[in-house]
Amino acid sequence: MTKLSSNSIYNLSHHIPSDINTIPSSQTNLNSENNMTKETINIGGRSSKLAVVQSIYVKHLIEQFTQNQYLCNIISRKTLGDHVQFKPLYSFGGKSLWTKELEDLLYCGMESNINNEYCLDMIVHSLKDMPTNLPDGFELGCIVKREDPTDCLVFAQGSSYKTLEDLPNDANIGTSSIRRSAQLKRMFPNWKFKNIRGNIQTRLNKLDSPSTSEDGRPEFDAIVLASAGLIRLNLQDRISQRLNTYHAVGQGALGIEIRQNDTKISSILNQIENIEATVCCLAERALLRTMEGGCSVPIGVTSLYRDNKLTLNCIVIDCDGVEFVEDSMTVEIVDIHQDSMKCGQDLAYRMIQNGAGEILESINASKYL
Repeated sequence: MTKLSSNSIYNLSHHIPSDINTIPSSQTNLNSENNMTKETINIGGRSSKLAVVQSIYVKHLIEQFTQNQYLCNIISRKTLGDHVQFKPLYSFGGKSLWTKELEDLLYCGMESNINNEYCLDMIVHSLKDMPTNLPDGFELGCIVKREDPTDCLVFAQGSSYKTLEDLPNDANIGTSSIRRSAQLKRMFPNWKFKNIRGNIQTRLNKLDSPSTSEDGRPEFDAIVLASAGLIRLNLQDRISQRLNTYHAVGQGALGIEIRQNDTKISSILNQIENIEATVCCLAERALLRTMEGGCSVPIGVTSLYRDNKLTLNCIVIDCDGVEFVEDSMTVEIVDIHQDSMKCGQDLAYRMIQNGAGEILESINASKYL
């Protein structure tokens, strides 16, 4: 892989898309003899502040566990999901809208005749945004330590509300997740759920603004976010209440996508893999893959791996929060990959037989009405 010169880092060449940004290694002198002898690893991610923080975290893990053997650079790029901010996610595409542009840069490293300094060696994803079926030639390289996977309620600054029970019967709740709104509708059927898009700070600004809805009420009495994102951005003080609900598959975890059969990168990632997160998330992703559910289907999970035993819990719920199927499975883990994925598959099959399949079919059919 070609090393990045200091000029190419700070002055992006004209043939690189304008929405690509590069963050150099934390080394202070890129042209030092020590750095010039290191192999370069290009780490890709989305360009949002949260995504960059996540990429930097993985960069630091690699540098720490390899004792600074590699020169790591972060290349960020906007994806379709970043560009389209005015539609609910379920209305215009699946999880690939967060990944394809970055996968194009990962793919270019497969071509032996291409010597592009902006080709990627790996992509850091929020695992919940990463498709369970990756394109040919790519694989999930590893899962690193998981942050708090819960959903949380966030109130406007200065709000008199402290918990979800304090909210009025007709509260306006902001969320772009059907899974979140469906579960909350079970407890609060009169709440009004409104789509809210944008990065975390954009959503917080919308919440804190004094704008009102058509009924004269605040546009949002509260919004629902992933706790992990707020924590990673050092905004944990905005968490008003963690919710005791099922979270998204892979929520709070980071997955690293690589080229298949890339032995060098695989050996590096083996050093930073987190076993607990891997067991739980492989099971969750296998469950989702078996149910063929995407980001627009209200499938929620929780999981716990302790003393070589994995407990996986799941709910499939209709969009109105009325019909649902819940189930749980506990298995002993001997082979981390095979046993974890089998747990997810087995629980999915059992839930499908118990009615989850009919709920998913009705949701998918309603999209075409």
